[in-house]
Amino acid sequence: MTFAAKISLGCIADDYTGASDLANTLTRAGLRTVQTIGVPADDLALPEVDAVVVSLKSRSIEANLAVSRSRAAETWLRGRGASHVLFKICSTFDSTDAGNIGPVMDALRADCGETAVLVTPAFPETGRTVYQGNLFVGAVPLNESPLKDHPLNPMHDSNLVRVLARQSKTQIGLVDLATVTRGADAVRTRLAELAGKGIGAAIIDAVFDRDLETIGLVAAQHRLSVGASGMGLGLARALVSTGKVTSTAATSEAGAAVGGPAACLAGSCSQATLQQIANAERVMPVLHLDPDRITTGEDEAQRALAWAKPRLADGPVLIASSSTPDQVAALQARRGRDAAGHAIEQAMADIAEGLVRAGVKRLVVAGGETSGAVVDRLKIPGFLVGAEIAAGVPVLRAVGAEKGDMLLALKSGNFGGAEFFSDALGLMR
Repeated sequence: MTFAAKISLGCIADDYTGASDLANTLTRAGLRTVQTIGVPADDLALPEVDAVVVSLKSRSIEANLAVSRSRAAETWLRGRGASHVLFKICSTFDSTDAGNIGPVMDALRADCGETAVLVTPAFPETGRTVYQGNLFVGAVPLNESPLKDHPLNPMHDSNLVRVLARQSKTQIGLVDLATVTRGADAVRTRLAELAGKGIGAAIIDAVFDRDLETIGLVAAQHRLSVGASGMGLGLARALVSTGKVTSTAATSEAGAAVGGPAACLAGSCSQATLQQIANAERVMPVLHLDPDRITTGEDEAQRALAWAKPRLADGPVLIASSSTPDQVAALQARRGRDAAGHAIEQAMADIAEGLVRAGVKRLVVAGGETSGAVVDRLKIPGFLVGAEIAAGVPVLRAVGAEKGDMLLALKSGNFGGAEFFSDALGLMR
């Protein structure tokens, strides 16, 4: 394989599962897409592509580190011809008042010389809409959704103009739904008005898929945008409709069978993942780890591997560190938020590494931070994007992995249906 001479769309994602969601969205829209883990080495062999999604694990780290890593990714993408870069964030705008969305946006905006940046986490297909600058999760405002109890980035304000203003050094404006419904020219005019007032970024409303298409047409004419996979969908459709990219059917190469044992790991504490784990217990062996034992240094990873290895020949297994929000809060109070989170992530990475050494070739991981830790440990530089398991979650085929050919699925906590683990394994043969 040789690297494409020029990328039509470059993307920087602030976590690995969000990157998979975006790569899946771009693939469904007809763009040949590769997801990389971190900024790729120059000698990494990749197929001809229209879009590259550079996955970073930068959502919850110190803002200055998130900025430096995002800048490195942008430099790499611009060097491969990307005229537009999307900074991909979570559709629930996961971010504290210290960042990292605002600081990264400010840095990328300064680097590329953009005057005003369109920002929206809206993705109506997955129940994320923005109206009058307020983010809704399904029928409720963000601050009334389960995200108010997020263990790392609890979201207590649904007004994204206010949220982003607390993080960014620039003024934040609004492009409302009434303007969006009047079409791309109206949005361009409004954005120019805001830029003329010194406003450097604007939250833009989106309630329907057609709103994303309008936003994509405008954003594609600029150097930078910020948003969730819905923004990616709008950009992809704009590239296809304007003839800059020829739409193609998603390749089946990514999902070709690899055989071998399969395993699932769950680190997310979302309500959706907790229900998926409960359902999985009806069809496969499940081991629940003790988070307290992990944080006190007791070797839960070795206990988990000793439990799993004899069972792999009989079928998939699931190992979970997931807990309820109350249990997570109590653990953080006892052990410290960062220390507890890091210890659990590393334990899950230890388990993943041990499972792969034991021959696992198909691995399903639930949870953004857990997925990041696992992929880092396995030293997988990139993925070909294949068939969709659930909205936002594709089958991924490892590219350039030290451990050889394998299939993975990396799922954000709230994604997937009730039988997600079984559904994923059904497509990963």
